[in-house]
Amino acid sequence: MATDQIRQMVNFILQEAHEKANEIRVKTEHDFNLEKQTLVHEAKLNIQDEFAKKEKDREIQERIARSAEIGACRVKKMKLRDDLLKTLVSEAGAKCAVVTRGQNYPQLLQKLIVQGLIKIEENDVTIFCRKEDVNTVKKILPAAVQEYVEIIKRESGVTLKPQVVLNEDRSKDLPESSFGGVLLTALDGKIVCDNTMSSRLNLVYEELLPSIRAILFPGEQ
Repeated sequence: MATDQIRQMVNFILQEAHEKANEIRVKTEHDFNLEKQTLVHEAKLNIQDEFAKKEKDREIQERIARSAEIGACRVKKMKLRDDLLKTLVSEAGAKCAVVTRGQNYPQLLQKLIVQGLIKIEENDVTIFCRKEDVNTVKKILPAAVQEYVEIIKRESGVTLKPQVVLNEDRSKDLPESSFGGVLLTALDGKIVCDNTMSSRLNLVYEELLPSIRAILFPGEQ
């Protein structure tokens, strides 16, 4: 009888132990699965965040590259346009050089001197020209001064006696890039009137630049 009771007690204890162990196993598996799900979910979120960040970085890099490419194309386009306009001015300068070899060039020089004297409005004036124009300027200078005096007398009634001389320092002659014409100075160079062919060409170029652009680049207006 006592043995049966002991056996029953042992069986009861074992049963309790099995049930407790089973409860612990079930709870452990539940906690493990919950933790695993949490970790998996967090890992997915991290992967998604990382992917989104890389995708955003890729889009930014693409925009930067595209912007740089557009900028480079614009710079190249502007350089080509500037080169074309410079070529146009250079060709026009070459045509000016042809004018200086023409038979009417002395008359043109005289008109440029008269115009310069009217603009500069000084009595003591020094004229600069290219080395190859020195002899021509010497020949037409008296006539140019006389024409200037007559114009002023006719317009104002005043008779001037200007002292207009040609620069004697050949190292200061105008360069070939001036394409001809004259440069007048007064008051030791403080007053300057640039009446060279290159100066006149640049004035015309600046004035006509909008029209030139419209003709050469009609699609960009």
